[in-house]
Amino acid sequence: MPVTLKQAIDAALARLPQTHAAGARRDAAAARLRAAGSWTPEPMALELSAKSDRLQTDQGDREWVAGIAAPLWLPGQRDGTIAVADAARAAIDSQLDAVRWRAAATVREAWWAVQGAREAQRTAQSRVDHAQQLASDVARRVRAGDLSRADQHQADGASAAAQAEFALAQSAASRAAQSLRALTGLPVAATLDVRGEAVPALGADAALATHPALRELADKAEVARRTRDLAGIEKRANPELTLATSRERGGTGEPYARALTLGLRIPFGSSDRHAARLAEASAEQTEAEIALTAERERIAADIASARDQLAAAEAVAEAAARRAVLAREARGFYEKSFRLGETDLPNRLRIDLEDMEAERQSARARVDLSAAVSQLRQALGLLPE
Repeated sequence: MPVTLKQAIDAALARLPQTHAAGARRDAAAARLRAAGSWTPEPMALELSAKSDRLQTDQGDREWVAGIAAPLWLPGQRDGTIAVADAARAAIDSQLDAVRWRAAATVREAWWAVQGAREAQRTAQSRVDHAQQLASDVARRVRAGDLSRADQHQADGASAAAQAEFALAQSAASRAAQSLRALTGLPVAATLDVRGEAVPALGADAALATHPALRELADKAEVARRTRDLAGIEKRANPELTLATSRERGGTGEPYARALTLGLRIPFGSSDRHAARLAEASAEQTEAEIALTAERERIAADIASARDQLAAAEAVAEAAARRAVLAREARGFYEKSFRLGETDLPNRLRIDLEDMEAERQSARARVDLSAAVSQLRQALGLLPE
């Protein structure tokens, strides 16, 4: 079965390191979201201490303290942290989609380069076959005395030129196949499906609303916005609540006294540190939003340009097909007149060259048309179906 473009792109996407790391990134994002929803911003800590005068007066002074220290959320900090974690989790999927979209562009380009190179190779092979057939006919007529040895040299020279062109086309097709193999892992000799993608009916506005590159930047901007909001809340370090119990005696023979201690530790804020964090978060938000606006304009221009290129490719393919038909018919006329001796060999060779060039141009135009459809789908943010 021929390999399709969709299979080639799927194979390339499966080789991406981002694809293999996606599961671990989602697990990390889920863990961060769970941590943001916990009761404390940081894990609670166990505090243990002991006091004794054994190494000094050794009067039996003893004190044992065991307590727990629990950091506390600042007002609004917990909700803000959850919002950042949630936005970051959504950004992972949009970033992966954008990476796959960019990889699809590279595969599409390599795919149609192979198709074009193989069409050129096929056309060159057809020219070799025709040139060799003509050289054989000329040799037969030279032996019969109808043509001169100069005609034989011309026919043999045309056959040699065709063989040289075929060798170059074969080398170009091999290089193109190797480039595709490096992206997809497909064997060089794989048979490729020559059918192109369907012309998309998606409009520019709908494409801009769902485009992978824009969703990636939009999610990045959302993460930056929520990070800025959180930075505005975190004006100081988290307060800390401590609860401790102690057993204490003043000297040997005295009973131990028990005490319960409840404490609250409130760090002072730092205006400079807070201002630095807030300014950095604001800069990231501004950068992401400006990048999103610029990328939206660029993609809209790419969509318009791709539509224009598709229209031009359709016109070129139609004209090239018409020229190929006319050249093929003219070649048939000249072949007949050459056999009847009404046309000399130089004119026959010229007509053959024109027919081969028309066929080459038509084949290339068909590939360019399919490539233009793929380019439009790429500009719209669509992967092969």
